[in-house]
Amino acid sequence: MEFKILGTGSATPQLDRNPSAFFLTIDQVLFLIDCGEGTQFRILEHKIKVSRLKYIMISHLHGDHYFGLVGLISSLNLNKRKDPLTIIGPKGLNEILILQFKYSNTILNFELSFIETQSDTFNLVLDTETFKIESFPLKHRVPCTGFLITKKASKRKVIRESLPENFPLPYYKLLKDGLDVTNELTGEVFLNKNHTVDGEPEKKIAYCSDTIFDTGIVEYIKNADLVYHEATFLDEHEQRAQQTFHSTASQAAQIANLANAKQLIIGHYSSRYKTTDSHLQEANIHFDAVNLSKEGDNYII
Repeated sequence: MEFKILGTGSATPQLDRNPSAFFLTIDQVLFLIDCGEGTQFRILEHKIKVSRLKYIMISHLHGDHYFGLVGLISSLNLNKRKDPLTIIGPKGLNEILILQFKYSNTILNFELSFIETQSDTFNLVLDTETFKIESFPLKHRVPCTGFLITKKASKRKVIRESLPENFPLPYYKLLKDGLDVTNELTGEVFLNKNHTVDGEPEKKIAYCSDTIFDTGIVEYIKNADLVYHEATFLDEHEQRAQQTFHSTASQAAQIANLANAKQLIIGHYSSRYKTTDSHLQEANIHFDAVNLSKEGDNYII
C-alpha cells in the first residue's frame, strides 16, 4: 500500500498549499481520496498514471474536497478513457455531476458508477478479493464520512525451490490456500508447513477528513497502520475549531493514541498558519509517530 499526498490546505486558496487530495495504491489499483480544486494539475505535476485510477472517494460536499472532480472526469473523458470509474461519496454528489454534464452537453466515453455513502453509521462500501472500503461517520457542518481502507491478508507464499521441477500447477493453489497436497500419481505428500510461508498480513489506512474532536471514531479506526486526521488549528484556536467543527493538531494526536495507530499524518492546515512546526510540537505531546503532511510525500505501508 502506498499513500501519496497531493493537498494539505483547507477552505480558502493558498499559494503554497493545495486543497485536499490523496492517492492510495493497492496492488497497482489507484484510489483518489477527495479531489479539491486543481487536483488534475497535481496529477500532472507528480506524473501519476490516471489510467490506473479505478475509484474516487469523496468525504463531503465542501468545495475544498470535491471542486476538482468535474474537471478531472472531463479531462479523463477528453483523453478517451474507456475503463469504468467508480465514485464513492455522499448523497447529492451524483446529482451535481449529472447536472454539470447535462448543461455542458458532455457524453462520457466510459461507464461512471456511483456508490452513496451513509453519514450516520459504519458501513461496508465495497468488498473485493484483495481489499475492502468501509465508511464511518464524522461530525462536521455537513454530512461527512471517513474511510477505512483495508488490504486483506494475502494467501500463503509457496517456496518454489522446495518443490519438484514439474510440480503440477493446480497443486500450487492448494498450497497457497493452506492445504497439504498429495501427488495422485506418486502418492508423495507435500506438507504445507514445509513448502509455504506466511503471506502479507492485513493492512489498514484510516482517512479522517473534516471533523470536530470526536473520540467516537476511535472504535472504527482501531489499530490502523496509518491514520490521516485533519489538524486545521493549533490549541490557541481550539474554540474556533469547535465553532467550525474542525480539530486541532493535539486532538488529532489524541485520536491516534486512543486508536493505537502505528502512524499518524496530520494536515488540512488553516491559511492563518504560515509554518506547521507548532502543529508537530503540539501533536507530539500526545503521540510520537506523527508526520506533517507535505505535498508530494509518499508513505509505504
